[in-house]
Amino acid sequence: MTLRAAVLNRALPPTLALLMLAGCGAAPVAEVPLTDEAKAAVTGDAGAPKDRLAREIDDLFTKPGLGETRAVVVMANGKLAAERYGPGYSKDTRFISWSMAKTVTGVLIGMLVADGLLALDAPAPVPLWQRQGDPRGEVTLRHLLQMRSGLRHTESGDPPYESSEVRMLFLDGRDNMAKWAEEQPLEAEPGKQFEYSSNTSVILADIAARALTTSDKPEARRKAVADYLRQRLFGPLGMTSMVPEFDASGTLIGGSLMHATARDWAKFGEFLRRKGRAPGGEQLVPQRWVEAMVTPSPRSPHYGFQTWLNRPIPGRAAEEHPLFPDRAPESLFSLIGHMGQYVLVSPSQQVTLVRLGHSDAAQRPPMLQQAADVLELYPAR
Repeated sequence: MTLRAAVLNRALPPTLALLMLAGCGAAPVAEVPLTDEAKAAVTGDAGAPKDRLAREIDDLFTKPGLGETRAVVVMANGKLAAERYGPGYSKDTRFISWSMAKTVTGVLIGMLVADGLLALDAPAPVPLWQRQGDPRGEVTLRHLLQMRSGLRHTESGDPPYESSEVRMLFLDGRDNMAKWAEEQPLEAEPGKQFEYSSNTSVILADIAARALTTSDKPEARRKAVADYLRQRLFGPLGMTSMVPEFDASGTLIGGSLMHATARDWAKFGEFLRRKGRAPGGEQLVPQRWVEAMVTPSPRSPHYGFQTWLNRPIPGRAAEEHPLFPDRAPESLFSLIGHMGQYVLVSPSQQVTLVRLGHSDAAQRPPMLQQAADVLELYPAR
């Protein structure tokens, strides 16, 4: 890469790059002045150089090739550091979670385990699997949480209607998603391989409903889970905008369909950064459960309990990773949703970064690199 190309691609710190360009006789590349909107996005408690932070966040919104950024919220040291929205969006807009919902479902299961209603390493309490001789009876709650159940699954099909997720959400499984997912046979021995599965998260949501009510009536199932989440999680965190969706059978669509403001997604990230504590100090889920959520699975170093981890994958290039282990601490973890929804949590930097929007497969890697530029303004402690 030439020096000028390195500058244009932000491969060097801006000040150093400009000095080097000047020293070799090349004309410095001037930055476009920050707009009032960009400056106003950063608060007085930014915890990082304000103009630099404003610049990096502005690039998330304006730099070509990153897709459409609709919302950014940065929390640093427990305080709001920055907040900005794209045209047509605001602090009151509810944004769809897509697969970020999985991490909420992971916390829900942890609360039920702490309440003594579920057991992590016992056979998963799915009635269909408890028949004598059914090999699915070996699937545990831990296997489901770590996406290693062994159930037959294709997350992304080509054509799309061959995707197990699409069939469950929109086609033959849509009225009773958990039943459709639970009817799938094994294609691997339980626990032996990692396979990312939105359907697995719906099975977990069904297990949660069965733990909270004996009723099979859809309204009773919806109410039991919604009330539990509101009283035990969303309420104490002040996540007043959160709207979870349920299917026709009353099962929480725990793998993909929850809606909340960017601020509330930031509150959830901060809750995980504090290892399960509410802002007032109340422990909503045991600390050891959050620690388990961010512990690598034996079959996937980059995945814990319904949560993505910033750990290298042996034999895989950095650009193939869903996060950026070459740019941020390994302790960083993330909620990740379809088309570019991220809640990035870095405990050692005491930072939570929410980025919501729409980025296709080609746009997500450079967008994540820009998000890494934001995070690098905060030193690890």
